[in-house]
Amino acid sequence: MNLLKGHLFFFLSSVSFFCLQAQDAKTEIKYLSGKGYQDTKEWEFKISDGRNSGEWSTISVPSVWEQEGFGTYQYGIKFYGKPFPDGIADEVGQYKYTFQVPKEWETKVINIVFDGSMTDTEVKINGRSAGTMHQGAFYRFKYDITPLLKFGKENVLEVTVSKESSNASVNLAERRADYWNFGGIFRPVFLEALPATHIARTALKAEADGSFEADVFLGTGNSDLRAEATLTDKNGKKMGDVLTANLPTGSDKIHVSGTFQNIKTWTSEIPNLYGVVIKLFKDDKLVHQVTDTIGFRTIEIRKGDGIYVNGVRILMKGINRHSFWPESGRTLNKELNYADVRLIKEMNMNAVRLSHYPPDPEFLRACDELGLYVMNELGGWHGHYDDNIGKKLVKETVIRDLNHPSIIFWSNGNEGGWNTNLDNQFEIWDLQNRPVLHPQQELNGVETMHYRSYGETIEYQRGEHIFMPTEYLHGLYDGGHGAGFDDYWEVLRKHPRSGGGYLWVFADEGIARTDQDGRIDNQGNFGADGIVGPHHEKEGSFFTVKEVWSPIMLTTPKHLDSDFDGNFEIENRYFFTNLSDCTFEWELATFPNPDDSKIGHLTLKRQTLKGPDLKPQSTGNLNIKLPNNWKDADVLYLKALDSDGNELWTWDYTWNKEEEKLLEIEDKGIVKLEETDEFYEVTSWETSLKFDKTTGKLTTVEQSGESISFGNGPQIIMARRGDRTLDGTINPDFEKGEDRIYKEFKCIDEEVNCSENLVTITAEEVDNTVKIEAIYFGILQKVIWTIYPEGLVQMDYEYAYNGITELAGIYFDYPEEKMQSKRWLGAGPYRVWQNRLKGTKLDVWENGYNDPIPGESFNYPEFKGYFSNWEWVEFTTAEGKIQVRSDDSDTYLGVYTPRDGRDALLYTLPQTGIAVFDVIPAVRNKVNATDLVGPSSQPKWINGTKKHSLFLKFNNK
Repeated sequence: MNLLKGHLFFFLSSVSFFCLQAQDAKTEIKYLSGKGYQDTKEWEFKISDGRNSGEWSTISVPSVWEQEGFGTYQYGIKFYGKPFPDGIADEVGQYKYTFQVPKEWETKVINIVFDGSMTDTEVKINGRSAGTMHQGAFYRFKYDITPLLKFGKENVLEVTVSKESSNASVNLAERRADYWNFGGIFRPVFLEALPATHIARTALKAEADGSFEADVFLGTGNSDLRAEATLTDKNGKKMGDVLTANLPTGSDKIHVSGTFQNIKTWTSEIPNLYGVVIKLFKDDKLVHQVTDTIGFRTIEIRKGDGIYVNGVRILMKGINRHSFWPESGRTLNKELNYADVRLIKEMNMNAVRLSHYPPDPEFLRACDELGLYVMNELGGWHGHYDDNIGKKLVKETVIRDLNHPSIIFWSNGNEGGWNTNLDNQFEIWDLQNRPVLHPQQELNGVETMHYRSYGETIEYQRGEHIFMPTEYLHGLYDGGHGAGFDDYWEVLRKHPRSGGGYLWVFADEGIARTDQDGRIDNQGNFGADGIVGPHHEKEGSFFTVKEVWSPIMLTTPKHLDSDFDGNFEIENRYFFTNLSDCTFEWELATFPNPDDSKIGHLTLKRQTLKGPDLKPQSTGNLNIKLPNNWKDADVLYLKALDSDGNELWTWDYTWNKEEEKLLEIEDKGIVKLEETDEFYEVTSWETSLKFDKTTGKLTTVEQSGESISFGNGPQIIMARRGDRTLDGTINPDFEKGEDRIYKEFKCIDEEVNCSENLVTITAEEVDNTVKIEAIYFGILQKVIWTIYPEGLVQMDYEYAYNGITELAGIYFDYPEEKMQSKRWLGAGPYRVWQNRLKGTKLDVWENGYNDPIPGESFNYPEFKGYFSNWEWVEFTTAEGKIQVRSDDSDTYLGVYTPRDGRDALLYTLPQTGIAVFDVIPAVRNKVNATDLVGPSSQPKWINGTKKHSLFLKFNNK
């Protein structure tokens, strides 16, 4: 029995010793701060200037101090080009924090690590300097503080952070840019405890052919060291042999290499990842081990040809992204970083440019796991770092991030913020030797010029270099991004030397001002460029981009023939995915009628089917077996889903049905006509109408004796811009805003408004209806009013025009202050522009009245604007309901006039109330005037006579 106990004790002791050895071999982490937004620790704090300055208090770490109630808000571009200007917010923050280090760490090497601190940072431990001041805000830096610590006792950390740098080049590169400048320790601070003999860092390279290399850098010089690399799959299963190598004499690193078989490669579409464990042995004893995640993939730029991943030419469907959240500035957390990647992926994007600085490591981990190609950028916005600072920051960027498979490019600054002396510094630290690019300049065979017009984009594609704009279609307010995007993408998609491109920008950079009760401040129009709002509110262009960049595209026309057999033409625009890995869902549905007070649709039949065997970048067919009575439905929806079940896009299809009765009339009451000197007055059941005999307009509506302020119409509108130029030319003599002014056409007789040029008007009672016919001279030619029992009003109208126009149709007045909501059958729920028609879905929608300015307010979808493919709308007002139906879904519904930003940079449009249009305007972006955004942005030439019928109904109950 005692012998058994002895053996058991020896066994348990051996296990305990082994566990302790394994534990001692790993890096231990102790956070001195929290890990991010909403996970912080309180440190003592005092700031030199601005709000709450001059007194010691506390602050959350990590954070930007402006969001904690300290200092002064500052937007960088105000001081553009000036390294040390007067009036700059140059606060200095002093931090103190007391912490303990375990007694057991006495044999270890202890580093203090800062993941990001703006901007000059000095660190002391127990009153002694930890090392040279660090300059540069967005970079991980560390100090070996082992000799400064008191183990098992309290230690005092003191950090001094200067919002402005004492180095002119740092200020010009980071602090004089088109984004918010903040101050403070905005990313986590932690201690790492390493064995005395340890791995300082690793540089990994894993290629598509299964080849693997690792440079294992050592923290101290030693002999008799050996490194092993073990590869595991996502389930922890060991892959292939363990790779091993010894330390060469006199070297500070061990190079391990080998090849693994049956490897699944990493791409943005199929982000296969593997674990790698690097172990360091001394005299065959494990002394340290580190783990990392890698993906096997190969990146090539083939000059004059394209960008290749794993031997396949790909296009970047990309977006620029700031690290930003309204309540926390540049301090993020894991949830926010992953949410950004998921939202970018939801738009069917495959790439992101990290403008204009390296991100949180968690964002890169999300890109690795979820699949995005990353352009990681050294700071620099027109200004650039000097050689000395720049070399240090390139090193810090690369050695922190180089093992991420998602990173396929390094970017050396932005728009002239390139110090070309740094171009060769990236390869010093990057075992993979990724390509280095200059955004807005050609480098390494890739031309990245920003914000070219549509015509210039075509010209750039004719050059010898790959064209891949790293910024285009500047998304200010409700312009850019989706407006003209389909035109641009077709050029970029089809040209053999295209590399794709990156839209500007992901989210509005609106800060919740703690000095203004949380008001979202986009700094005028500077930060209002996002495809989503500050809190990721989705704008209309979000869905346009999602549809245009869908990797599955159905090319069958959206109006089906009556003999349609269920066979859809389909394109696989994936680069690596066979459509057999995807699924499709079709749905037949009917819509409620206007009087049902319902939204959405009623599903009649739904079915899911596997995608066809269709290789990437090929075309084929998708066949669905529709029931014999499929034409009894109102709509066919067809949804494409990726291999994870995420919606790529849903298309809607309609067809000609048996002619529907728009006039469903009960013979309720008598329709009466009365005539005065000024009006024709018509009463039908509870509806009373007045028509002006001098203009032919409907002027007054009463329902059950109560007024409904709808009328003063129809008024004709025919308008165009006054700034039309050929693509590629801009008149330098235009004053700001002049090139955006709309001019309304006049009749031949300029003293008379077009819609009031009445020639004759007649009225008569016919078969319990009243018919009023008005004949005009000018653009509006004829209006026939027919009033039926139950108050149904039919308006048939004709107008004729020959010429160029950007807004053509008729409208009625109704006061906005009395408007409450609308419910409609049409493409929605977002409004459209002539050059942004994609991104909507046919259904019955409803939304309440709002009057937002995208980028200044964030209530989406917007109530006002232009809506396509509509059949009916019901407005709920303070006075009752107004119902309008159309006989032609090819017209556009106009609901008041969209509001531009405070500076009227995008459009100035005529006020048009409740309208029906044959032509609606395109919209420009911040950089390119409307003429310069492509074919769909050009004005329309219309000719001949337009004839339409509307059906009106009023109800005040």
